[in-house]
Amino acid sequence: MQTLTGLDRLLADPARLRGRRIGIITNPTGITRDLTSMVDAICALPDVTVSALFGPEHGARGDVQDGLSVDTVIDEATGLPVYSLYGNHKGPSAAILGDIDLLIYDIQDVGCRYYTYLYTLSYVMESAAKHGVEVLVLDRPNPINGAQMEGNLLNPAFSSFVGRYALPIRHGLTNAEFARFINVEFGIGCQLSVLPMQNWRREMWFDQTALPWVTPSPNLPSLDCATVYPGTCLFEGTNMSEGRGTTHPFEWLGAPWVNARAWADALNRLDLPGVRFRPTFFAPTYSKHLGVTCGGVQVHVTDRSRLNAVAVGLHMLATCMKLHPDQFAFLPSSWEGHELPIRHPHFDLLAGGAEVRNALLSGVPVTDIMADWATVAHNFAQQRAAYLLY
Repeated sequence: MQTLTGLDRLLADPARLRGRRIGIITNPTGITRDLTSMVDAICALPDVTVSALFGPEHGARGDVQDGLSVDTVIDEATGLPVYSLYGNHKGPSAAILGDIDLLIYDIQDVGCRYYTYLYTLSYVMESAAKHGVEVLVLDRPNPINGAQMEGNLLNPAFSSFVGRYALPIRHGLTNAEFARFINVEFGIGCQLSVLPMQNWRREMWFDQTALPWVTPSPNLPSLDCATVYPGTCLFEGTNMSEGRGTTHPFEWLGAPWVNARAWADALNRLDLPGVRFRPTFFAPTYSKHLGVTCGGVQVHVTDRSRLNAVAVGLHMLATCMKLHPDQFAFLPSSWEGHELPIRHPHFDLLAGGAEVRNALLSGVPVTDIMADWATVAHNFAQQRAAYLLY
């Protein structure tokens, strides 16, 4: 049975939109089950005024690469202004909201703490609360299911646009559940409405929904990438390629100095649940190690129900650090979009603090680094329970 998204349910009964002045926050993933853009579908409704569009990181049309600035433009299809919510202005301004009484958010998330769309929603909610504008979140599936949780909690001292709140790395929330959670737990207090899905269960992966997959961002082209992303995204904070500029981002990891076979053999000897590693070689077409052949591994998921992606990422880092202690390095600083550098290493922003990096540098076994993470997941499951919709 096909899952119906919040958008599909809204279009089946759009009465709540009539007479409203609407701002839409979306990107190419905001589509109906028959692939119609939600912008086109809502603009075609009678007695509905769409005043503006807003684009997150990568832009409303999804054509801007990681970390690049997103400009304010005019949408060719509708003639509407498209305001950027990535860069210096993460929430809609008072001037723009003067023409809007309802903000609709509809973007496919990936189920991981370090993904900026979640925090775009949070800034939208904060702006809406300040200016008395209602926010409607149209729900979509957590593509890597809403049952499994992994990782540590973010330390608030390391809050950034790749992690604002104390969530586990793999949080198991949908967009609407996340909005309900932060609206109360972090005191945003906006006028929030959500439209849940139909025919979605927490244990479902995206390919069990019968919904079309649209790339959430330029470097997550497939569910396979999204499945390993909670672990392999940590390589963004190192001098190794996380596979950007290849056909398998976040599945191919490496660097010019990596002994591919030795790394794959070391990882396979660990016999990690649900995963195997294959030596591979690639030359990124952009990002780190542009045009240089890298040795590395491809992460092959053999049983996603047994996979702990964050554990896999940490074991990959630890084994590579042992094999190449003189070449491997954590990047010294971070930046967000086109803004000035900020004080914490990017790895620490992803990992939610400095503890994981320091432990890896000290040779602490990965199992010890993760020793209390099952308790973290248990406690977070209790905290989030009041906000779940499914």
